[in-house]
Amino acid sequence: MGLTSNKVLVLAIVVAAALFIGTVWLWPRLARQSWRAVSGRVGLMLFTQVALFVSVGLAANQAFGFYASWADLFGTETDTGVVVDHSVNGSTGGPLQVVSTSDVPGVRATRPETGGQVQKVDIVGRTTHIGAPAYVYLPPEYFQPQYRKRTFPVAVVLTGYPGTAKSLVTKLNYPSTAQRMAKDGQMQPMILVMLRPTVAPPRDTECVDVPGGPQAETFFAKDLPDAVLSHYRGGKQPGSWGVIGDSTGGYCALKLAMHHPNVYTAGAGLSPYYKAPIDPTTGDLFHGDKKLRNRADLWWLLRHEPAPDTSLLVTSSKVGEHNYNDTMKFIERVQATNRTRISSIILQSGGHNFNTWRREIPPTLQWMSGRLVDH
Repeated sequence: MGLTSNKVLVLAIVVAAALFIGTVWLWPRLARQSWRAVSGRVGLMLFTQVALFVSVGLAANQAFGFYASWADLFGTETDTGVVVDHSVNGSTGGPLQVVSTSDVPGVRATRPETGGQVQKVDIVGRTTHIGAPAYVYLPPEYFQPQYRKRTFPVAVVLTGYPGTAKSLVTKLNYPSTAQRMAKDGQMQPMILVMLRPTVAPPRDTECVDVPGGPQAETFFAKDLPDAVLSHYRGGKQPGSWGVIGDSTGGYCALKLAMHHPNVYTAGAGLSPYYKAPIDPTTGDLFHGDKKLRNRADLWWLLRHEPAPDTSLLVTSSKVGEHNYNDTMKFIERVQATNRTRISSIILQSGGHNFNTWRREIPPTLQWMSGRLVDH
């Protein structure tokens, strides 16, 4: 049974409940002062607490999509992707392979022409050789005959760390939100490419080209657009691509838009931070390269490099988010550049969680739509 299986969660809850009842039932029998009775009380309390902790942890993982599998949880997911060449009997070769297709969750439609489609894909970077699974949302217009020659704007959507790409589809509801808003005329139809920034699991690369390691930034700035455009009718002209992310993905989105404004004309960071951390999950990202470390610091970029011609959106909450003060300072610093455009969504309250981001996603998609062009 998988980590996200409902059966695992139900089993954990049943075990916790049984241990709790057993503790209440057996406690009077263990009230004596002998070492056996004391050991029994300690054992019951310990196992009950562990069972409760496991149940709460599994429920939280179900709700927020931190880890996709047991291997992901314990850090044993280290295998790199394998390139599989397919014949021309229905599937296409190249750096992007479609694994499966499905309807858009939450959208009642029997055909992609009316409800859109979500495709699960595998992407392998031609220059970085990084392999990453992703989900691609195609709007209904993509399948309609009158739009068969049209290209569509593309928004790359990134999770936090560790995160799972599937959570963007089933928990944060990006495809169904985009489908509904386009249908209501609140945004233009767009292709969404949804994946996590963790392209070398379990390591958190912070979208950095690590010296001698994963070239994560190059993957997102070059390989990912090349792979998507080799398979889909995405916009190839300047102004056709944007990037959105939450938490770690939010930092990556802002950095990619600032480093590569010729690729990403807009970047939206939901609850972002503004400087790459160094901790046990990242390892040594820079290997003593001061220039690389500085470029990963968005504060340093705004002070020492020409302001990029791009649009940025940042979000925070006055109560519940730790990045509020930094976000307000970042807005002021970007405004002082007189070149980079900055917008914000500031909630009165909201924590660093899916519920908060679900409130910010509709206006973020509308903002992104207004800054991307189709051709």
